[in-house]
Amino acid sequence: MNPFLLSVPELENKARAVRRHIISLNANSPAGGHTGADLSQVELLTALYFRVLDCAVDRQDDEERDIYIQSKGHAVGCYYCVLAEAGYFPVEWLSTYQHANSHLPGHPVKQKTPGIELNTGALGHGFPVAVGLALAAKRNNSKRRIFLITGDGELAEGSNWEAAMVAAHYKLDNLVIINDKNGLQLAGATKDIMCTDPLDEKWRAFGMEVTECQGNDMASVVNALENLPQTGKPNVIIAHTTKGAGVSFIAGKPEWHHRVPKGDEIGLAMSELNDLIEEGMKSE
Repeated sequence: MNPFLLSVPELENKARAVRRHIISLNANSPAGGHTGADLSQVELLTALYFRVLDCAVDRQDDEERDIYIQSKGHAVGCYYCVLAEAGYFPVEWLSTYQHANSHLPGHPVKQKTPGIELNTGALGHGFPVAVGLALAAKRNNSKRRIFLITGDGELAEGSNWEAAMVAAHYKLDNLVIINDKNGLQLAGATKDIMCTDPLDEKWRAFGMEVTECQGNDMASVVNALENLPQTGKPNVIIAHTTKGAGVSFIAGKPEWHHRVPKGDEIGLAMSELNDLIEEGMKSE
């Protein structure tokens, strides 16, 4: 059972806090960051760690805990912020992101950061490892589930589709693939660089059970995660998101793949996020 089990309004408040961390973390980084990709998946990771995943800080050696893999490793900033909020390491560490000797490097590294399950960065590696973990769990009669987030741009890597064939062949219904479909990648629109649509039809053709949700709407995310079809197939959630969601001048802008807030942009972003926090408090 998840140790937090936050309600949807509580999850929304947590997501607002995570977004504030993301802006500060990237702004303070001496080596840049991936602000747009971080903001894209806030609701997804927040829902996982504060409601869905059967894991906890004190269960890192428990072979029955659920596993999460950040396949789109460049969005590690959001991952760090969620792990810090969940108590895997002090929130103060976030200010050291990509600094010398930091526990928080520019991509996930299991040997450096508490809570990280797999070193990722080269795209297309997370999904195959998740399939291997899910297959091992099946063969060991384990009840653990394996979750991962992959980007829609990442799906141009052929290793993902090889992994999908294996997952379907072995009926890995303990595997949940969350596809962060924000429509953008490093240099522009995914549909222009390497179109992967229609994604729903492709996933189904590979033998997956497909659910869709609005990935920056917490209620929609929670509903998708908690009502997965039980058909004996691996589950794919296509989460329709906006890259840079939550900050108006970042949202939907491909140049923010590598950009980080600077100067007046930091205060402007924080002001927008503070307004969202106040609105959230009023609606409670």
